[in-house]
Amino acid sequence: MDETILSAIIARRIGPGTRLGEVKLAELFGVSRTRIRETMMRLAARGIVQVSARRGWYVVEPSVEEAREAFQARRIIEVGIVQALHPLSGTEIALLRAHLAAEGEAVRTGDVCAGTCLLGDFHTRLAEILGNRSLIEMLRDLTARTVLISMLYQPNERAIESNADHHAIVAALERADMDAAARLMAEHIDKVEAGLDLAAKPDPLDSLRESLNAQTDPRHPLPKGFAA
Repeated sequence: MDETILSAIIARRIGPGTRLGEVKLAELFGVSRTRIRETMMRLAARGIVQVSARRGWYVVEPSVEEAREAFQARRIIEVGIVQALHPLSGTEIALLRAHLAAEGEAVRTGDVCAGTCLLGDFHTRLAEILGNRSLIEMLRDLTARTVLISMLYQPNERAIESNADHHAIVAALERADMDAAARLMAEHIDKVEAGLDLAAKPDPLDSLRESLNAQTDPRHPLPKGFAA
């Protein structure tokens, strides 16, 4: 259940501030409320959900300071991962290229859910190549928080630029130029963070407005930009 909820957040199907009622989740998953509460407690320990006496369990709404901290953590961890990688094999490069192709297709077709998942999963793929399970879990959680941050503070579509950045990183890895790959990763994360409007106060009606637009106007624009 933990990963199902986390995947829904990464795919932008669940937004920041969404209430996660124990009764409804128990019915949905066909388990007891005790099991749901245990899941929520694990997700709370990972910084994905919070609980309050008034609202119950709900998805976190990262503050500006938390957004900055999340990107600082990503910069430290992901640059470090690239620096720790061995020269990649042909098979590993081929797997990354296939991932980039799927990324690009999702971006071109405007598939926000698939695109967000794939853009975020690119970073996790590098941790998987390194073979460090702790880093994989950390990146999964940081990716979810980054998606929530982008839904609150990212006004523009940046997925095409992110996909191009990923291509440049893989090209450097293919050349076994780990220094260049690390530099490109740092620049990529800097650009994603720079695309956030942290000075703007999120509109609490955004999610409702988008939902109503989706029901009334088939030509409504895509949700706020997705990039990772």
